[in-house]
Amino acid sequence: MRRVVLVAYDNAQLLDVSCTSDVFDGANRLGVTPGYEVTLATVGGRAVRCSGGLTLAAHARLDQVRGPVDTVLVAGGFGHEDAAGDTRLITHVRRLAAEARRVASVCTGATVLAAAGLLRGRRATTHWGWAARLAARHPDVTVDPAPLFVRDGNVYTSAGVTSALDLSLALVEEDHGASVARDIARYLVVYLQRPGNQAQMSMFLTTPPPDHEPLRDLVSYICAHPADDLGTEALAARTGVSARHLTRLFTTHLGASPSRYVRTVRVEAAARLLSTSDLPLASVARRCGFGSAHTLRQAFVAHYDTSPSTYRRMLRGGGPHDRASIGMRPPATTAST
Repeated sequence: MRRVVLVAYDNAQLLDVSCTSDVFDGANRLGVTPGYEVTLATVGGRAVRCSGGLTLAAHARLDQVRGPVDTVLVAGGFGHEDAAGDTRLITHVRRLAAEARRVASVCTGATVLAAAGLLRGRRATTHWGWAARLAARHPDVTVDPAPLFVRDGNVYTSAGVTSALDLSLALVEEDHGASVARDIARYLVVYLQRPGNQAQMSMFLTTPPPDHEPLRDLVSYICAHPADDLGTEALAARTGVSARHLTRLFTTHLGASPSRYVRTVRVEAAARLLSTSDLPLASVARRCGFGSAHTLRQAFVAHYDTSPSTYRRMLRGGGPHDRASIGMRPPATTAST
């Protein structure tokens, strides 16, 4: 069995624990060989109270877990800063990491890995809401808040909460192949393995409606009509302001020029069509305001670091893919998170 040591602490996020353990359990139920033996380890072997109020009983005392182990995985949660300041927890995470084939964190568990020195000189991600703080406290870590998960050598970090599913499925795929990971995803009724370089949150969620009412109406129009003439002059005329003033409004309220914002809307609209329809690329391009499939491809690669056809194939689980490099470059964003 592959030994997985899942490290938790008070105020950990229950989903960070359950998502990972259920993916490994799903692999075992499919009869993979070798399977996974998941051990929930805590300081002193104490039960931990999760941030949602439920209490988890530990399998083992962290100081009594001995290597070698296959995977050390640290959960995230609101207690991550206290956990990072616990010298006992940090000492044993560092010790086990030295004897593990790979080390991983979910969400703000990256704070614990960083405190243990395991992210030094590496690229990593974490929950988008904590990325700036992690970067400020650990300047020796290249923190990228965009991807769902990042692999740097044998160290894996993932974004917030349910990205634990994406990371765990990727780990299982690495061990047992894409078909096993897809079967687990189907069993858990989850999205069929989002690529690691997909943004943590869609721009339609991360960018709140602007307070400026005419601009808010214009943004709604852009999102609903990506195939229309959305040039700066045309948008300015629709809003009743000059092109220069419109550019100032977009920069102030949305952190991007009108053209950049429109391009991102169109690319994300294309991504939705690619994942929900069988339309040929030329049709997707036309519906989303791109002049041709070639123009769509250029914009798509710039945003997602993968081609439209590869993106569609990955989302539908078609064909083998080398996921080792996925998540190694962030997609473009229109506004900081």
